[in-house]
Amino acid sequence: MPAGGTLVSHRTARSIVTTLGAAAAVALLAGAVHAQSLGGIAGVVAPGVVPELVQEGFVFTEGPVGTPDGGLYFSDIRPNRIHYLDPGGKISLVREQTNGANGLALTRDGDLIAAEGEGKRISKRSRDGMVTTVTEGIAGKPFLSPNDVLVDAKGGIYITDPGPRPVVPGRTAYVYYLPVGAKEPVVLDDQIARPNGVMLTRDGKTLIVNDTLGPTVYAYDVLPDGGVKKKRTFAQLLDIPEGKESGADGMALDREDRLYVTTVAGVQVFDAAGKHLGTIKVPRQPANAGFAGPDKRVLYITAREGLYRINMLAQGPDRIGK
Repeated sequence: MPAGGTLVSHRTARSIVTTLGAAAAVALLAGAVHAQSLGGIAGVVAPGVVPELVQEGFVFTEGPVGTPDGGLYFSDIRPNRIHYLDPGGKISLVREQTNGANGLALTRDGDLIAAEGEGKRISKRSRDGMVTTVTEGIAGKPFLSPNDVLVDAKGGIYITDPGPRPVVPGRTAYVYYLPVGAKEPVVLDDQIARPNGVMLTRDGKTLIVNDTLGPTVYAYDVLPDGGVKKKRTFAQLLDIPEGKESGADGMALDREDRLYVTTVAGVQVFDAAGKHLGTIKVPRQPANAGFAGPDKRVLYITAREGLYRINMLAQGPDRIGK
């Protein structure tokens, strides 16, 4: 099957939903994904290996971030919960009333950073369980609805703030950087229609941001103070249905600087130069991905009501979190 090819047509999928109901459709599509004869992606995933369901019954999973012990934090946005998957496979509730926590990140000290969409803030859950506000945006210009976060090696935080749904034509959305110790972030970019996933290359010298509405993934050179310059196109997402949003969402990075972008078409994988290598198909539309496990050779994928995992040839980056 060609990379990025469609296994089941959208018309067929709609018919399945109408005839069998959503639950049965998910099961059929999952079976179809497992039935496909995958050629794999060289150096990334072996032939025939597909995502496996860890657990379903959630509402809208997001924010997967691996922990040093091989565990994984992830959020469930609408029920306002954050969960922890321990190395043994047990899922426990870590936090409730999260104000729509979406993207998650870890600090060097083990604190959990969350982008609270409904709370319109970036929060920090310390190891003792105390939750505090890190920032609520710029004075006179509070956050609209922060979506994703990433902590750099210095402890600064990159933030995307696309605003809430529904999309408002002409509404400005933002990419921010919060320097260490600062209370207000600095605007890095206000020209992306709906910035969502944010990632840094392993050397910390390139920032990558995608756009949920369009197919372009952007890159910037990172300055010593955390600011950016030289915005450019890093990659173009493929197999986006005509007239549809790309669905570009959370991203992951591996030890070879390959980028994993969750989209309406699956998890699209690009090399360090922005070349598309292939797409990992998922039974449900993925919203985010992150490496975890003791050696970071498992890619966890949050996809609507489910949490999935896939064993990888690739290995996650040698740094805290994503």
